[in-house]
Amino acid sequence: MSTDTAPETPAEADEPTIDLAVGGMTCAGCASGIQRGLAILPGVGAADVNIATRRATVRPDGTLDRDELEEAMRAAITGLGYQVLTRPAGAAAEAGEAAPRPSSREEEAAAQEANDARRIADYRRRFLVAAALTVPVALVSMVPALQFDGWEWWAALLATPVVWWAAWPFHVSAWKGARHRTTTMDTLVSLGTSVAWLWSMWTLLAGPAHAHVYFETGAVIVTLILLGKWLEVRSTARAGDAIRALGARQSATVTLEDGTEIPREDLGVGMRFLVRPGEAIATDGVVVDGAAAVDASLVTGEPVPVAADPGTEVVGGTLAADGSLTVEATRVGEETMLAQISRMVDEAQAGRARLQRLADRVSAIFVPAVIGIAAVTALGWLVVTGDAADAITAAVAVLIISCPCAMGLATPLAIMVGTGRGAQLGILVRGAQALEDARSLQTVVLDKTGTVTEGRMEVTATVAPGLQDDAAAALLDAVASVEARSEHPVAVAIAASRDGRIPLKGFRSTPGQGVTATVQKAGADGAHADVTVGSRRLFDDLSPELADWAAAREERGETVVFAGRQAPLGGGLLGAPGASSTLTRTALAAELAIAVRDRIKETAPEAVDALHALDVDVVLLTGDNRRAAEAVGASLGIDRVIAEVLPGDKEDVIRELQAGGRRVAMVGDGVNDAPALAASDLGIAIGTGADVAREASDLTLVGGDPRAAADAIALSRRTYATIRGNLFWAFAYNVCMIPLAALGVLDPMIAAGAMGASSLFVVGNSLRLRGFGRR
Repeated sequence: MSTDTAPETPAEADEPTIDLAVGGMTCAGCASGIQRGLAILPGVGAADVNIATRRATVRPDGTLDRDELEEAMRAAITGLGYQVLTRPAGAAAEAGEAAPRPSSREEEAAAQEANDARRIADYRRRFLVAAALTVPVALVSMVPALQFDGWEWWAALLATPVVWWAAWPFHVSAWKGARHRTTTMDTLVSLGTSVAWLWSMWTLLAGPAHAHVYFETGAVIVTLILLGKWLEVRSTARAGDAIRALGARQSATVTLEDGTEIPREDLGVGMRFLVRPGEAIATDGVVVDGAAAVDASLVTGEPVPVAADPGTEVVGGTLAADGSLTVEATRVGEETMLAQISRMVDEAQAGRARLQRLADRVSAIFVPAVIGIAAVTALGWLVVTGDAADAITAAVAVLIISCPCAMGLATPLAIMVGTGRGAQLGILVRGAQALEDARSLQTVVLDKTGTVTEGRMEVTATVAPGLQDDAAAALLDAVASVEARSEHPVAVAIAASRDGRIPLKGFRSTPGQGVTATVQKAGADGAHADVTVGSRRLFDDLSPELADWAAAREERGETVVFAGRQAPLGGGLLGAPGASSTLTRTALAAELAIAVRDRIKETAPEAVDALHALDVDVVLLTGDNRRAAEAVGASLGIDRVIAEVLPGDKEDVIRELQAGGRRVAMVGDGVNDAPALAASDLGIAIGTGADVAREASDLTLVGGDPRAAADAIALSRRTYATIRGNLFWAFAYNVCMIPLAALGVLDPMIAAGAMGASSLFVVGNSLRLRGFGRR
């Protein structure tokens, strides 16, 4: 898992971030201005504002109280003319609640939706009024046959409300930015339309007779930009639909076991609640009564409902398709899987890819540069032609054609839509960097147990040559008792295969090889014995009969473990009669062999085929014996099998592959996979596995389907390709159009239409990611 972040001081690293939802941002320049305003505040270590998620995030440097810093952040944001939609912690107490409670993500999302709805309605109203007034202005100005004496005054009368009322939000934003020494796209629009109107009014009042006026230019520019803004806000509001859908099924109330109905946020751990047929499960929990088929597609992306009965763990937000359940809450609020998924997606959407950092640097100087180009254009036309009207027209075209919005939206909007679609499919992207790292992968390493296999092993056969049936059964009980102390899947299967348990002491484990414990009366003579269970590497003596039997089983893809006994060193460890007092021990011989099978997941062959279709090599990495691993690899069509790898050596395997010039992804689910996941160029964790594996990964697959690994890589590549397409269009558009406008080739009205089309192209191209489907 590679990273590309600025180093943090220890104080900054220990400080949790302050995250605020911001309303009123209209372009990347708005986000940049807020970010600069926050970055200069005392107590701020780092600041980031994301135009797509519309959130401001600050990492404190530890020198200022958090409450004071948050208050300063709020003041800075509102001072710049924007709204803070996150409710302050004290607001709940003032409203009469028992304890202060900050606004939840759901409340913030609702506030953003309401804010979006207001903006959409406002842009629509202004556009309709502007269009109604602009059409006659454009017709009378551009069609000589419709002109009459004094038509210029009528044009001025109709254009003035368009330029000064319909475009008022642009003027206000430009003025606020100027007060704080920042510039945005609104600055360009305000300057362009104001210059066109002021020049026309001066010409009409004091200029030469029959001089050309540009009232239609300002009016048409405003109308087209309002149309573009209206469509853009409608489209970008849809970009977060995937994340909002994660919480959309959850009702505001929940019915407790005794029939009492309470608000969902009042639900606590240990409380039991009812789920009726067709209802969403209120929070994470375990079923204590009832049975139902649960539709978990919203969380895992898997379309097939799963059976839930007493003892089954269920996830909040999933749907009980049929049947009723009584569920005991195990996680509530921000600790639920749904909340963690939303938080991970938020973090991913807030991340900045390398390409975005380039766009940020360009955008920071873009608007001032355009204003300078417009001034030079006007001066150049005046010097060359002496025609002030042509100079004004060319300068206005330069101001209007420039579109920093397209550059600002290119990366964050694609990341928002891509990560949102991934969340719908059960793929969680930890950060924007993962999207870039996935594009150049050459090798995918799959852990065997729990990734390509089900991770639920079962004993298939046992053999104990030389032991009578009763003696073999007694040794099996001793082995099962020892394995019951281990959490390894093989140990769990062996322990589950026998009911008998024997007292033991001194349990010890050799990572990647096996376990040993002193078991009461487990010796052949009825004395205590050290029982060792594990791989053949632990044993000094393996009979030909056991070796041949094990080889035959391993050729079938089964795992074979061995067991043997020794007198306990030092004797008398359990303090029971019959303890051996032997001080020296003989070589450890294997007396018993147990074959265990872990069934290959039905979707594993499709997963390997899908990875090959992405032009990557597939490697199977396992601590299992070579023959069994190669049998599994051959059945799946895997390119290379690396077997008999100790847990601590998995990271070394990844680094060896990287040293050979390969960019490597690791897919795993266990605690012992975490170092390899962290060392890989792209770590992909199976969500059904250990928490530490998920923490060490770049991508998390919520379900256990290995096909999602190929989907995750394909989605990452598709998202990155969309980002590159967006940025290419945004840069190419401005590079080509600004010179044309400066040379007088583009009319300002055409420039306004082209500018709106540029932003809409980026929005539309990003929204295409919503159609990404499973491979």
